Amino acid sequence: HTRSSGPHPRRQRRLPPALSHSDHTTPTRLCKHTRTMSSSSGQKVRAQLTPMENLAVGAVGGTLETTIQMPLLTLKFATQEGRPLPKRLPEWYRGLGIQAGTLAPITAFQVMVNGLLEKTVTGGQRNLSDMETIGCAMVAGGTSATLYGPVDLIMIQQQKRQLSVFDTVKYIHTKFGIQNGIFRGFWSTVVREAIYTGGYLGIAPVVTKSLLNSNMDAFKGKEYPSGLAGSIFAGVLAAVLTHPADTAKTCMQADLEQKVYPTARHAFWDHLNNKGIASLYKGGLARTTRLCGAFFIVSTLREKVIQYKTDNMQD
Repeated sequence: HTRSSGPHPRRQRRLPPALSHSDHTTPTRLCKHTRTMSSSSGQKVRAQLTPMENLAVGAVGGTLETTIQMPLLTLKFATQEGRPLPKRLPEWYRGLGIQAGTLAPITAFQVMVNGLLEKTVTGGQRNLSDMETIGCAMVAGGTSATLYGPVDLIMIQQQKRQLSVFDTVKYIHTKFGIQNGIFRGFWSTVVREAIYTGGYLGIAPVVTKSLLNSNMDAFKGKEYPSGLAGSIFAGVLAAVLTHPADTAKTCMQADLEQKVYPTARHAFWDHLNNKGIASLYKGGLARTTRLCGAFFIVSTLREKVIQYKTDNMQD
């Protein structure tokens, strides 16, 4: 064989397919890439809280807002029923035990059910749309009426009759039973809680997000001003929509003997026809103020926990 003159052309070394440049990714880089993938729009997929985390957020938020705002609840009930306002400070907090002790589990229940619905809708793989956020919150609120209806009735009767919690429950159950006693006003509570929970777990976060991403200098990138404005908007809207049902429910639950208001519908039309539409909004200012405060406290607390979990998941 004759050797060819000149140098041999250098053969290009081929890398194995597993080590080619386009496929060569270390496990660390791969994991990071997977974690930071979100959607085609580049938006982060937010962390979703576990049922226990949602329970804790709801319990803490519910206890905190009820303790701070109990006088507003007392003012609302007294105004709606037409009874005199308390004259001593301790009387403004009468019923705080039953209200805070049961509202914390109710809020925890609402937040937990809302979280379960969110995970069911998204499969934990994407963010909720605005309508999905509001829808999940409203369904969660409606289911909580099973707990909240009896709580309201017991507190109203406790303040009216000046009895202990135990004696109040015993009186209601013995004299009126379950359906016409403990669960009196149930469907009115369903309507109220669906809109109420849709407010603080749905509308408030949606409006807050919109304000944060807006071009308004007062809100753009500012969490607390946006959160407060979103909560006030949602709180006022929820109060306007639900207060007539709440007034009818309160009058109905205060009248266990059914002497004046046999049903919530009867209470509603009696107020509207004989006392005017303003009577359906008795205690409206106190309740609206309370809703705005509750929405801000609970929705802000939950958002902070979600942000913390999301940041740690992405790191």
